Amino acid sequence: MLGAVVSTGSVTAAAARLGYTPSAISQQVAALEKEAGTELLERVGRGVRPTAAGLLLTEYADAITRQVAEARTALEDLLAGRTGRLSVRYFATAGARLVAPAVAGLRAEHPGVQIELRLAGPDPLPEVREGRADLALVVGAAEHDGVRLLHLLDDPYLAVLPRAHPLAARRSVRLTDLADEPWVGSEWPGPCLDAQLTACASAGFQPRFVVDSEDYATAQGFVAAGLGVTLIPRLGLGGRHPGVAVRPVRSPRPTRAICAAVRDTALPQPALEGFVEALRTAARAAGES
Repeated sequence: MLGAVVSTGSVTAAAARLGYTPSAISQQVAALEKEAGTELLERVGRGVRPTAAGLLLTEYADAITRQVAEARTALEDLLAGRTGRLSVRYFATAGARLVAPAVAGLRAEHPGVQIELRLAGPDPLPEVREGRADLALVVGAAEHDGVRLLHLLDDPYLAVLPRAHPLAARRSVRLTDLADEPWVGSEWPGPCLDAQLTACASAGFQPRFVVDSEDYATAQGFVAAGLGVTLIPRLGLGGRHPGVAVRPVRSPRPTRAICAAVRDTALPQPALEGFVEALRTAARAAGES
């Protein structure tokens, strides 16, 4: 109001510009003078002009008005998903097939959103629950208080056999066909290994592991050397060893469920919703390949 009075030169003109009564303008200027401890306007003929203190505050009023307008625009951009920041945790085998295309999809729709990507630790759910991450990709996690799981993809395990193995001549293998084989471990203890062991138990056997490996590529190397057979999820078979054969598994088919974990009490965020949808699109494409 002070800025309007100073720019128009009168209380009446300022009231007409702002849509208030002259009395309301005068009351607000008087309140500001009381707070400032000094007069801000002085009469000149039929109009008013600012005192030195009034001119000083008017300059700040102009800056404040610009900042308020900028803040309003920034808030509108954030609420519309045009800007913002997402913190995402993911595990390695989901990176290339799910996270990378999802990030590309989000950037196409929301180019102003910044995305922080980090490999997840053993249990990223506390980070999501405590708000240190907006989303985490997890495998077969049970429901946790404060965290909601959104199913993205069922990732089937495939049998990886030495290329000269008799079962490699088949188009697919039964899980029970592997019961008496030596096994190469491809997973550390956790939900991924649990998916394998649960399927084997339902088929009536417990696999006999003869060697463990730290990753899927190493496991393939042990299989190619003839040390045993293994199971590797489809997403984990980005690069295949030339010395192995890969076949679908049936009766039953071991599968790991891949989910996106978000905070249950998180407020709606267009950027987060857009990223979840982009993950779903990437998951559909991965499932069809």
